[in-house]
Amino acid sequence: MSEADAGTVAKVAGILGFKDGDLIQELGYDDDVDFDLRDSLEDLIGSQLFDEDDHDVVDAIIFWWRKDDGDLVDALVDSLTSLDEGGVVWILTPKSGREGYVRPAEILEAAPTAGLHVTTTAGVSKDWAASRLVPRKRQ
Repeated sequence: MSEADAGTVAKVAGILGFKDGDLIQELGYDDDVDFDLRDSLEDLIGSQLFDEDDHDVVDAIIFWWRKDDGDLVDALVDSLTSLDEGGVVWILTPKSGREGYVRPAEILEAAPTAGLHVTTTAGVSKDWAASRLVPRKRQ
């Protein structure tokens, strides 16, 4: 990776709103994830990402999601069990034209059923887009 590319990836990691000391759980890891982005996230927070087997309370979740990964609502609800109050879920999906592409409407439809709403979307790498989901405010 060139120095310019590394700077771009680090900038994207920062755009996701993470900082040194944050605890982040990674779900949906597979061999198609963006390893440069993962490395930048770990550099930014100063530790490794928690995996699916960790049950600690975390500040945020990075969720790699592809079209054939199953029921998105169920997966989002399950992901919330380790999310700290005020935490966020970033769902990363393959961009349009890539294998496993998920239509943005699917995320917009699934989020409210899971008790979340989409606040931001961003391109985070050549192959992946991200949607920021936060829990709905309790009345």
